[in-house]
Parts: sequence; C-alpha cells; structure tokens
Amino acid sequence: MKIAILSRNTRLYSTKRLVEAARVRGHVVRVFDPLRCYVRIAPGASSIRFKGKEVRDIDAVIPRIGTSSTFYGTAVLRQLEMMGVYTPNPSDAVLRARDKLRCLQILAARGIDMPVTVFGDNPDDTDDVLALLGDPPHVIKLNEGSQGTGVVLAEKRAASQSVIEAFRGLYANFLVQEFVAEAKGSDLRCFVVGNQVVAAMQRDSSPGEFRANLHRGGSAKAATLSADEERIAVAAAGALGLGVAGVDLLRSNRGPLLLEVNASPGLEGIEAATGVDVAAAIMALLETQAAGKLGESRVRRRPAKA
Repeated sequence: MKIAILSRNTRLYSTKRLVEAARVRGHVVRVFDPLRCYVRIAPGASSIRFKGKEVRDIDAVIPRIGTSSTFYGTAVLRQLEMMGVYTPNPSDAVLRARDKLRCLQILAARGIDMPVTVFGDNPDDTDDVLALLGDPPHVIKLNEGSQGTGVVLAEKRAASQSVIEAFRGLYANFLVQEFVAEAKGSDLRCFVVGNQVVAAMQRDSSPGEFRANLHRGGSAKAATLSADEERIAVAAAGALGLGVAGVDLLRSNRGPLLLEVNASPGLEGIEAATGVDVAAAIMALLETQAAGKLGESRVRRRPAKA
C-alpha cells in the first residue's frame, strides 16, 4: 500500500513513528508538507503537485495538520479524498474537532456529558452569560487553541470579565467553561483508533498549574479506564467522524466529562507512558479499512527486513 502523511516536519516524533510503522509492515510511505502541495481544479482534470511533481497513486493518507495550517491543510486533504484516497480522518471531521465550540455542540447533542459551557458575543450580555455558567472559577478558552495555549483560569468574576474583554479586544473567538475542581489538575488522554481505545494515560499538572498538558510541564502515566470512560471516548470520536483521535476526559463527581477531541494527537507522550505501539495500531486500521477498497493484494504486508 502507498501511504502519504501530511506533516510540516519529517523530524517530529509522531511523523517519524508513523513512517517507521508503515515501513516495518511493508508499505511505501512519503511525507508531504501540506503547505508545499498545490492544486489544480478542473472538471475531470484536478490534480495535486508537490515540489513540481504530481502526487498520484496514493492509497491512504494520514493527516497531521497543525492549527496554524488548518484551512490550507484540510483543503489539500479534501482534494485527496475527492481523488479517491482513503483517510481515517476526513477533512470535515478534522474541521469539526478543530473548532472547539462546534465540537462541543455536536457532542452535547449526542448526550455526551461535559463541563457546562457558555459563549456570547455582545459585551452587554457578559453578566448574563456568566450567570448561566454559575460562580467562578471559570475556564476561558480560545476556540482554536492547542496544547493548553489560550486557556486561562479566572478565579473571580471580575477576572473572568477582564479576560473576556481582552479576548474580545483581540477579536478572538472563545468559550467559557465551569472549573471542575475535583479533577485536581489531572485529565485522561484516551487514544482512539477505529472503534476502540488502544491506549490511555493520566496527565497530571505541574505544581501551580491547572493545565495538565505535557507541553506545559505536566507528567503522564498509564491509566486504566472505566467502561463508561472508554464508551464516551469511542462515542465522541465516532460522532465527529474521526478514525484516529485523542479524546480528553475529566474525572468528576458526576462521572467522566469530555474536555475536547484532538484530530492530530501526538504519539510521543502516550507511547512513552503506556508502552503501546500506537503507530502500529494506526497502520493496522489503514490496512483493514483499505482492504475492501483496494483488494487484499494491494494492502498485504510484506515481512519486515531483519
């Protein structure tokens, strides 16, 4: 099978692991920087080129699209989909997950529990919007932030109003959530591949920090999920249309709460914490899903070289 990985950097851990896993299983794999891909659109004659050469004969694509290149990266991914290339994470699913507000709206409609969330645009409505949420502390998030960036804990109502005013002054889209104190700065990252959680870790925040992201100095260890936590993680990824996803949950007094869903979850932290070969699980999903479309001969694994 010929596999493409859309990634800005071939040296990133996640990209390297996916390349290694593909080659070990006998597949041909190439990494394409989505920002170096360009597209010709014409009836019956659309094409994609990369550094002067046409991209063709690709069987499957794994998108590793960062927040800074969401628009262009998903456009390239969409074009590959229209050319008949299989992907576990379609462009529309990536866009649903990347927009935190849209993601929560979709999942709330599916009955998935989450921290109470509010949003509003007009400054005249701020007091009433916060009243819908309840007493502080409040967590204020940029709508398209990642790795804990653009997430602020406001411990008093005046602080909430100040942060909201600052974000509005920057014309930033944001949402406000209840603070779940009993989580004590910890969350769960559930790595979903297909219809199962293949690995899970508990992330704990560093002293004085409420965000548990590893990029913020947090620590991680393998976690054992309850049946309810596993069910929610799989349901959340499925509701957004993602075959590969990092689903973040909080353990609260009223049960597991969904924080967000990541369409390009990193592999380094979860593989180190759990010892699970997540990259191999992703390749196995591609082989399974592509088999019906391409025929067994195209996806059959060759023995790895000694």
